[in-house]
Amino acid sequence: MAVALAVRQADFAGLARHGLFGGLAFREYLRRTESQLRALCGQGVEVHLRVLDPADYEDYCEALGFDPGGAAARVAYAADPELAGEPFVYAGERLAGLLPALADDHRARVRITIACTALLDALGEGPAGQPRMVAVMTYVTSVYLAVAEGAGEGRHLLTLWCHGPEDGEELTAAADVRVRDGRLLDAGRDTEALCVTLAAGVAAGGAGALLLHGDPAAPGGQEVRGWALEGGRMRPMSAQEVFDSLADDVGRGLPFPPGAVPLPGFALPGPWRPGPVPPGAGPGDGAGPGGVREDGGEPLG
Repeated sequence: MAVALAVRQADFAGLARHGLFGGLAFREYLRRTESQLRALCGQGVEVHLRVLDPADYEDYCEALGFDPGGAAARVAYAADPELAGEPFVYAGERLAGLLPALADDHRARVRITIACTALLDALGEGPAGQPRMVAVMTYVTSVYLAVAEGAGEGRHLLTLWCHGPEDGEELTAAADVRVRDGRLLDAGRDTEALCVTLAAGVAAGGAGALLLHGDPAAPGGQEVRGWALEGGRMRPMSAQEVFDSLADDVGRGLPFPPGAVPLPGFALPGPWRPGPVPPGAGPGDGAGPGGVREDGGEPLG
């Protein structure tokens, strides 16, 4: 069973103008919804939660001819499989603590969905594009693992922006990188969103920047390293380029990290080996050299 929830009071107010929620206040709506969800969970019903996003919900109703105030619209929207990724399963939690996690999960799934669309546009759909899909995802995974290994112990933050070579839509993603006792901890859906987003930029031959933010409480300041995406290929940035990229992020609404110490990026696996370009695919650069480190070292694997 799928249920769509309003997770923010502002979203709730926007949706209430359609006659939803029966005139309830937001807090009462959450209390009643939690009671109903727990009852379903207690009966052994697996409940999948989804964010009831006002703008997306209204677009959905308009596209399919639903009355936004009708129960049928909410049921159909909740069950719509448009978003990528595994469903968010309710396990009896209090909604007050669960809603922020649901909102974060929703944001990551939206990013995955958008990035998957861009990735398919670049690689081509169907059997012809599958080997290239495997190749680019394998490459991006190796990049992520190399960055995590180079990050070392503690909690770090990876931020990414990228776009296609010709006025492509800018894609963004961010994910925590947590390493404890030499082991990389699961960072959840955000990591998936970041990897798929990077894969879309690489496959499209696009441009962008990947920044690794260290612990802000570290002695000597927060170390920040970076890598540039140019023509679908990753290369380490210089310390000056990292500083410039942080300054560019301010224009995207992100704060400049206080006490940041820009450092050059280290070598990453690459470039990827894309193989033949299927008919109708995007601007990837086709077959090319692969399997060497960005610093010109020996082939990986």
